[in-house]
Amino acid sequence: MPSANDTASGTAAGTSARPPQRPPDTPTPVPIPAPQESLERYERIFQGIQAPFAFVDLDAVWSNAADMLRRAGGKQIRIASSSIRSRPILRRLLDLDPSFDGVLTFTLAETLWLWESGFRDLVCAYPTTDRACLTRLARVTAEHPDEAPVVTVDGTDQLDLIEAAAASFVAPIRVAIDVDLSWWPLGGLLKIGPKRSPIRTAAQAASLALEIERRERVRLAGVIAYEGQIAGLPDNSPGRPVANAAIRAMQAASLKDVRARRAEIVSAVGEVRELEFVNGGGSGSIELAAAEGAVTEVGAGSGFYAPALLDHYRSFRLAPGALFALPVVRKPAPLVATVLGGGYAASGPGGRDRLPVPHLPPGLRLNRFEGAGEVQTPVAGAAADRLGVGDRVYFRHAKAGELCERFDRLLLVTGTTIRDEVPTYRGEGRTFL
Repeated sequence: MPSANDTASGTAAGTSARPPQRPPDTPTPVPIPAPQESLERYERIFQGIQAPFAFVDLDAVWSNAADMLRRAGGKQIRIASSSIRSRPILRRLLDLDPSFDGVLTFTLAETLWLWESGFRDLVCAYPTTDRACLTRLARVTAEHPDEAPVVTVDGTDQLDLIEAAAASFVAPIRVAIDVDLSWWPLGGLLKIGPKRSPIRTAAQAASLALEIERRERVRLAGVIAYEGQIAGLPDNSPGRPVANAAIRAMQAASLKDVRARRAEIVSAVGEVRELEFVNGGGSGSIELAAAEGAVTEVGAGSGFYAPALLDHYRSFRLAPGALFALPVVRKPAPLVATVLGGGYAASGPGGRDRLPVPHLPPGLRLNRFEGAGEVQTPVAGAAADRLGVGDRVYFRHAKAGELCERFDRLLLVTGTTIRDEVPTYRGEGRTFL
């Protein structure tokens, strides 16, 4: 059984890992520009462009990608499509470096759409009850048994559903076991982390693996083990020294448990069947997950766009890569400007940190009593006093791909030019959730 101290170059028991490759033109991180410099640049780029619009700053995205590669230490990064939600951008990212390889999808309908578009090495990271899509997946698997998409399971009910949908096909559907790596201190009385899978121990994982092996229409391909309490929780939020200290202590203790259990689970499942992959981590914990021998690949996506929720981690600093611009339509009072729209709240626990952040001009803030509204959003501060009707305010979304559910198109900018304009999932008529 691999130890919790295995290095990033190690290979998990029962898995086959590909050697890391790096081309000579691997992107490199660049300094993050000062806010006023960014504002002047964007104003030059978008002169004459009518807001609202959303855009991706490719210079920032490539810099963020380079930082993610550095943190991964040569291990594969499987890109989380829910954080991108644009096929052209997803393709650009996969072509950027060999270490960006494969896609971690969020619905089976999306997975099959990407497959039909030519994407390969697809893993649907969440269980599904979509019988029609499972039947389509069975058909794809019959034609491509060793490279068809993988679907995630964490119990026998899901296996029953898959087998029923695939009853007319012979080739077994490839599945991955989703494992719960939340932290349960105080003897299990408290749970910290996402409420995902009921599979928590090596014995439970091995039992499900044996059940998969017993069945004819499913085949075990991998393990997904996400440590959300580490990857998804900032540890350096401004003005919260006590909370930051508590979060760091929790994450340090949780990390010991994660490393030990992940290694035990992978070893136990690997004794049932050799695994193709073990996926762990997220944009907030790339270097920690990549350092484990039990992990063959890291899942990450938010780090490319670098939304506001990724601003407050000690271990890395990214450049804002995806933004949206809204026009000022009112000047209701001194030190206040009101923009059209803006109520693009992010998923998760309701709170101010889920609201979009007025990014440029620097010095703007939301009104604490109004927040971000569906049809209008007031912004306040000295910078608001200098804004006039028709001016633009540049915002950042709290999360990454969810921004694309609000816009049909993304302008792609580099240097001081608009390089391209590409559709989001929504722009292609696809809204999967």
